[in-house]
Amino acid sequence: MGAGHAHRLYRHAHSPVHALPSHAKLTAVFSFVVVVVATPREAMWAFGLYALLLAVVAQRARIPAGFLLKRLLIEVPFVTFAVLMPFVSEGHRVHVLGMSLSESGLWGAWNVLAKGTLGVAASVLLASTTELRELLLGLQRLRLPSMLVQIASFMIRYSDVITDEMRRMKVARESRGFEANGVQHWGVLAKSAGALFIRSYERGERVHLAMVSRGYAGSIPVIDEAVASRAQWTYALALPLAALAICLTGWTL
Repeated sequence: MGAGHAHRLYRHAHSPVHALPSHAKLTAVFSFVVVVVATPREAMWAFGLYALLLAVVAQRARIPAGFLLKRLLIEVPFVTFAVLMPFVSEGHRVHVLGMSLSESGLWGAWNVLAKGTLGVAASVLLASTTELRELLLGLQRLRLPSMLVQIASFMIRYSDVITDEMRRMKVARESRGFEANGVQHWGVLAKSAGALFIRSYERGERVHLAMVSRGYAGSIPVIDEAVASRAQWTYALALPLAALAICLTGWTL
């Protein structure tokens, strides 16, 4: 179950975080996100401490701040949604800088922004320190349904193939003088999308037949059964355990 090459989010480095088994890191990140979501939104100081914990992990993983912040741009749509919440939500209104804002909307925006940013940051750190092949193997070691792992594996493996097929079709259209600059050209683009679907379907059938001829019986065997040591589990779970202590403090104060 190989990916062939490293994905764009991955940053090669020799660090203690990179060396951790993928299933231990997946467990740690999932547990951390659950703890963050369970934290009361009123405990603003807790989210600052969570961000500090992630900063420590990034430092240990040798992930530059610029690299991490650039990847966080993926949450811009959620930020836009959060910014609009104080304006469209109902309830008690407060005036901030001359604007009438919903108090419940402000709390909701803060809740979405803080928890969403921390969740995305933790996911980016996971992707930055774990290769795709290891992520898939980690999911399989954690007993995720085999079919879901296989679908993810093939999606990752052949996404570049489909993208390259789209590029070749685009070059073929442009070599014949086609330029999509209006509604009247949507028909041609729709036919291209249909042709791409048929080619992808036929390629999938050929790949499946090739796999069956090589002994595929519905599951992909795990090449290596890496087992995390007690020290590695302790190191990986230090993040969610520290976050859990902060969360419990936030509920009690």
